Amino acid sequence: MHRMCLNVYLDGMLGRCQASQHLMCEAMGEVTEVGGGDAETKVTLDVSLKDLSGKLDEFAKARDWEKYHSPRNLLLAMVGEVGELSEIFQWRGEVERGLPNWKESDKEHLGEELSDVLLYLIRLADVCGIDLGDAAIKKIVKNGIKYPPKNIS
Repeated sequence: MHRMCLNVYLDGMLGRCQASQHLMCEAMGEVTEVGGGDAETKVTLDVSLKDLSGKLDEFAKARDWEKYHSPRNLLLAMVGEVGELSEIFQWRGEVERGLPNWKESDKEHLGEELSDVLLYLIRLADVCGIDLGDAAIKKIVKNGIKYPPKNIS
C-alpha cells in the first residue's frame, strides 16, 4: 500500500513518483513518515533554508518575477503577510500552546500564513545577500551573552 505524501511544489503542480505510483513530494528534502501506517499518516519534510531559498529563486525565475523582487517590495509584501497572520489571532485573546481548541482548518490557515511570512523573509534575505541561517545563529549567540541564564540555586 502506498502512503500519501504532502506535495509542496511551490507552484502547486502535483508530481508523481514513477517508482511507486503515489503522490510524492519531489520538491524538497527527505520525506519522513510520522505516526501509524494508515491513510491519515502525516509526513514531515527535512528542509533547510538553502533548499527553500533555491526553490524560491527557481519559482521567481520561471515567472520572470525577479524584476519585482526588490528589497523594498519584498519587505512590504512580508509586512502584508504579517498583517494576515495577525488577523488570525486578533480576537482570540490568549491561546494555549499547541492550539488544542482550534479547528484543523484554522491550524491549516495559520500554517499557510506563517509559511507566507517565512518565504518572504527568506527571499528578502537572499536578495539582500544575507545568509539567514548564519545571521540567526550569530544573533542567538549575541542574545545569550546579552541575556545570560539566571543562576537558580
